[in-house]
Amino acid sequence: MSIASETVRIVVADDHLVVRTGFAALLDTQPDFTVVQTASDGAEAIRICRELTPHVILMDIRMPGMDGIEATRQLVAAGSSGSPGSDAPRILILTTFDLDEYVYDALRAGASGFLLKDVNAERLFDAVRVVAAGDALLAPGVTRRLISEFALMPAKAAAPPTSKLKSLTPRETQVLRLVAEGLSNPEIAARLVVAEETVKTHVSRILTKLALRDRTQAVITAYETGLVVPRFRRSE
Repeated sequence: MSIASETVRIVVADDHLVVRTGFAALLDTQPDFTVVQTASDGAEAIRICRELTPHVILMDIRMPGMDGIEATRQLVAAGSSGSPGSDAPRILILTTFDLDEYVYDALRAGASGFLLKDVNAERLFDAVRVVAAGDALLAPGVTRRLISEFALMPAKAAAPPTSKLKSLTPRETQVLRLVAEGLSNPEIAARLVVAEETVKTHVSRILTKLALRDRTQAVITAYETGLVVPRFRRSE
């Protein structure tokens, strides 16, 4: 999904009334944003999304009943219209702590990134625009968190790539490794001595071949398949 000129339609899901109305009011100050509805839990967010097909959801990670992780999983799996496809809204997870133990699970479920609830206005607006444009909000800090989570897992033995990874060219595999290390497109371009547009093309092809939504999912895939292994593991 790429939103070039149309207004970005947003749903805010949080079980605290003050939080969701505050975010909604703030987002509505932007001429290119429209908050179409708010939700108090994950189940309500899913129902609203199926009815109103928003582009972006700000999703609280912890809510009574259906939490943000399960809601994210269902929305990504089904698409906003209720049938599998690429029309699923982009999801930004809202969390109180950046080391929230559930952030990793939310990213694995298909969220495009996460924001702290004390985020400033400009950062919030930028984040919504980034994910609405089809990109992942994958700051170096997020990548480091993903890597630290993988470092807690048992080490994977070196294994041949899965059938999906075999579809990548050697250069695409190299780019995927660098994405998993948290490098931006300009940084990858500098490392490989190629144009930034070339890197963008490689990343786009990687996502298409592996049926991934964004860079966040690419990082997860790189580690889960054993293509990339954390350099430092925490002691047992």
